[in-house]
Amino acid sequence: MAFPFETDDIVETEEILKAPKEYGIDFATGQLTGKIVEGAEAIKVWIYNTLRTSRYRYNIFSWDYGSETDDLIGQPYSKEYLSMEAKRMVEDCIIMNKYVTSITDFSISTEDDKLNISFTANSLFGEVEINV
Repeated sequence: MAFPFETDDIVETEEILKAPKEYGIDFATGQLTGKIVEGAEAIKVWIYNTLRTSRYRYNIFSWDYGSETDDLIGQPYSKEYLSMEAKRMVEDCIIMNKYVTSITDFSISTEDDKLNISFTANSLFGEVEINV
């Protein structure tokens, strides 16, 4: 005897991904533009915000959101170690986004106490050039 809610048929469902939406940002000034952007541009905004938010600092965000790259600034690390660790930290925070598949063309540069990171994020909506 089977319960009425039991079935022998296995129903497979696919998760339908909707195009992401974010508030647009002027990346030169860091100010909101007042427009809503979708697709690849929304992913670019999400990555920009994630990399500029310190992980574990703000209780409003989950511990999965944000970057730990602030820990690298001002440290006497070699350029090779700095590059390797920055890439690991960036991949760690960006992989949380279900739309991002990988990152390529990763490079860093340092000026004074600034760490500049640039890379290409490959997403379901195309490539996005990032420079933070």
